[in-house]
This record gives sequence, structure tokens and C-alpha cells, in this order.
Amino acid sequence: MTTIGPALARRDGAVAGVWGGLALTSGVALTATSGWLIVRAAERPVILTLLTAIVGVRAFGMARPFFRHLERLRSHDSALADLASARTEVYAALVPLTPARLGRRSRSAVLTGVVDDLTDVVEAHVRVRVPVLSAAVAAFFAIVLTGALEPRAGLVVAVEMVLVALTARVGLVREREAQPLLGAARAEVGRAAELVARHTLEVQAIGAAADVLGRLDRAHADLADALRRQSRGRALVTGGVLALTGAATIVMAAVATGSDLSAGVTALLVVVPAALADAVLPLADSVRAQARAEQSRLRVDALLDQAPAIADAGTAQPPSRAPHLVLEDVTAGWSADHVDVGPVDLDLPPGRRVGIVGANGSGKSTLLAVLARALDPLAGTYRVGGRDATELDTEAVRDLVAVVDDEPHLFASDVRANLLLARPDAQDEDLRGGLRVAGLGSWFDGLPDGLDTRLGAGGRGVSGGERARLALARAVLSRRPVVLLDEPVAHLDHATATQVMSDVWNATSGRSVVVVSHRQEGLDMVDTILDLTPTRKD
Repeated sequence: MTTIGPALARRDGAVAGVWGGLALTSGVALTATSGWLIVRAAERPVILTLLTAIVGVRAFGMARPFFRHLERLRSHDSALADLASARTEVYAALVPLTPARLGRRSRSAVLTGVVDDLTDVVEAHVRVRVPVLSAAVAAFFAIVLTGALEPRAGLVVAVEMVLVALTARVGLVREREAQPLLGAARAEVGRAAELVARHTLEVQAIGAAADVLGRLDRAHADLADALRRQSRGRALVTGGVLALTGAATIVMAAVATGSDLSAGVTALLVVVPAALADAVLPLADSVRAQARAEQSRLRVDALLDQAPAIADAGTAQPPSRAPHLVLEDVTAGWSADHVDVGPVDLDLPPGRRVGIVGANGSGKSTLLAVLARALDPLAGTYRVGGRDATELDTEAVRDLVAVVDDEPHLFASDVRANLLLARPDAQDEDLRGGLRVAGLGSWFDGLPDGLDTRLGAGGRGVSGGERARLALARAVLSRRPVVLLDEPVAHLDHATATQVMSDVWNATSGRSVVVVSHRQEGLDMVDTILDLTPTRKD
């Protein structure tokens, strides 16, 4: 994956780490100065001898939140800006991979890759680099301070910090071992949850609810086990840091009391290891974040570092907005070593309607992907307006084609937003017209808030027929001359399917239409039928 804003992230991370280190150093100085002040005050000296320490306590007390605020502003501003840039870049990288390189991945896997994994990768400099640098700055000043007062005390702090670093390293190794198992467990939970959420009715209809719920329970149990394994790494770092803090405090007390130091300075030295605990305890979280970011980067790279399924070498524009599409002896497949369809010949002049039928796995959807320029042919030629499609600008060819699949997605938003996806500059009157052409006039008239009516979660429910017609309305609004329909009535009853297909033909009058279907509704209106069922050889 291309690194997003590396120089900016490093610079801002370094600055934020320095601010964080000064905040932690102020905390250590506050604790140490307070220890000296308490012990020295118990000796009842002249008050003037305490004024410097009193001012120091106040100064360090105010400096700690001040520097912490600067650190949070710098680190979080940088992280949020980098995350926004990263999401934009990743979405752009996904476009040429869709659907050929993503179709075989579960939706939960893709969603996790572009949301959770990407967030973990980008935020690593906030959760890892900044805390580590801050702890290093605080440790440096603590070693200098204690070493100036008593060289052996500085050595104690230095040894403690080295051992803390080694403990964190061991914890990182344990976390790295646990992350693949945790990632696999989370992926299985996502797949099982997606199956339950998206196919509840189908699962109940075939009596598989108990099996599916059992799979979800097992996935959660495996996830809980993976989390327990992961927690051992964090427990190792946390416990190790606390143990080293206690040991360093004991050794420091022995060193300080064995030296010719005043009681106040002795108290100051003894509390330094405990004060440093605030600086190094967050390393447990940093270790986990580092291991998680490394594993997340592997998944994001595996998602994005794929060769696009189409060659985007051409720059020429299609010769016509109403093109003549031709497939000549085309074979195609979702991988280079497997042919899913072909050889096929198809002639689609402007305004022609073609039905494609065939058994499951015969390559109907694969053929539509070729027509939509989502997939390059393995052999043969795809011509658009007499030009080889690979010579033309990919986006320009795609702009000629509207695709309606068997599960059109509706966003949990209002009707207007769902339709504007097809044509962002459309006016409300255009949207209403598109709905009526798609056979949704009566449905729209019954909406309580018209185009502002919210659909989906938290809004109005949508039936299968209404969903299909809304997808058709998008195709109508897009004004694209070629419409590809992939099983548009697959999940509808006969009466609804017949009416939807009637609306399809009315809405696409004058356009080139290719409809893939297992059903007969509407196929009586096509000009020709292409049967992809393999011919049996006797």
C-alpha cells in the first residue's frame, strides 16, 4: 500500500512525541519536586528555602497538561488528516479492482480492510511512535537528572529503561504471534454475522437457522480464545513494567540511602522510578497497536496489491454516445487460468434488446462484466463503436453503461440521495420523472415526505419489487445508452416480476438492453436470446 503523507506523518509524529515527552518529564519533575518539598518541609526550615520548590511544583503542575494538550492537538490533527487522505486513495485504488478482484471476497472482509485495517495502519504513529518517543524523552531527562545528583542513581534508571524496552520487545513478539489468529477469528465472526444479517429469511426458509447460529456461536468462542491469547502479551508488558518499577524503586532507595545525600534529595531519587511508570506503562498499548498495525497492513496490501482485471492503456474517447457493441469470439474468466465463458459472439447495435440465458455457472454475469468494462477478455475482441475497447478510455466506456444487478444496494438515507448517485446534477423534477418511468409513481405518491423520505435502517422498509424499480430508476436517470440487467427479478414473485419487466422495457425504450435471467418474465420482448448453456457432446 502506498504510504500516505510519510514526511508529514514523521514530522508531526516527532513534534507530537517531543511535546508528549515534555508533558511526561513535567510529571516526573512534579513528583520528584513534591517528594523533596514534603521531606524538606518536615524539617521546618526557613520558608524562603522552600519557595523555589513551591514555584517548581506549580510550574510543573501547569506544564504537564499544557504540553499534553499540544501533543494531542498535533498528533490527532495529523492522524485524522492522514486517515482522510488514505481513505480517498484506497477508494480510488479499489475502483479498478471492482468487481473482478473483490467479488470473491466477503463483504465483511472488504469492509474490514478499508475501515478497521486502514485505521489501524494510519493511526500507528499516534498509538505507537508518539508514546514511544515521549517515553524516550522522559527517560532521557530522568537519567540526566538522577545522574547529576548521584551517578549510580542515573545508572539505576538507565538499566530500568533498558529492561523495560526488552520487556516491550518480548511482548511485541507475543502480540505478533497472536494477531494472525485474532484476525482469522474476527474474519469468521464477520462472515457468520453477515450471513445471519443478510440472509435471515432464506436461512429460516430452509430450516438452517440453528446451524447458522451455531456457526456464529463457535466463531465468537474462537474469537474469545484468540483474545485471551492476545491478552498474554499485554499482561507480560504491564506486569513486567510494574515489577521493574518496584525493583528499581528498591534499588534506588538502597543507592540513595547509602550515599551522602540530604533527606530531601534521597526522597526525590526514590520517587523517580515510580514517576516514570506513567511514561512507560502506555508501552503495553503501543506494543499491541504495533502488532495490530503490522497485521492490518498485510491485509490491506493483499487487498490493494492486485493487478486490475482490465487494461487501462487506452485514452481515446468512444466515437458515439449511442455505440454499437460487438463481441467477437470472446472468452473471459475471473482469473487468467480459468475460462468462465466463451467463445461468444454478440452483436448489440443501438436500441437492440438481447436476453442471455443459461445454467448456473455458464458465465452470464461474466459476460456482463466484459460488456461493462469490469473485465478484459482472455481472448477475442470487444469493440465499442468499431474500436477495440482496450484502446478507449476505460471510464468513458463505463459511462456508456448502466448496470442493474439482482441485489441493488440502497443506502440508509433518503430517496433523493439514493437516486442522485446515478446523476448528481439531477433536479427534483428529474428524480420524480425517473421514479414514474420506473413504475414507482403510486409508491412515490404515498411517501410521507416525498424525496426526503428515509429508506432502510431507521426509515421506510422497501420490498424486493420496489428495490428493483429503484435500481431501474437510477439507470433511467443516468441517461446511459446501454443498460445491463443481471437477474433483475430473481427474488420476486411471478406477478411482480412480470410488472417489473414491463416497466423495464417501457423505461429503456430506445436504449440497448442486455438482460440476464433464469426466468421467462419479459424475455418475450427481446430481439434475440443468447443461450450460454454448454452443448453436450455425444
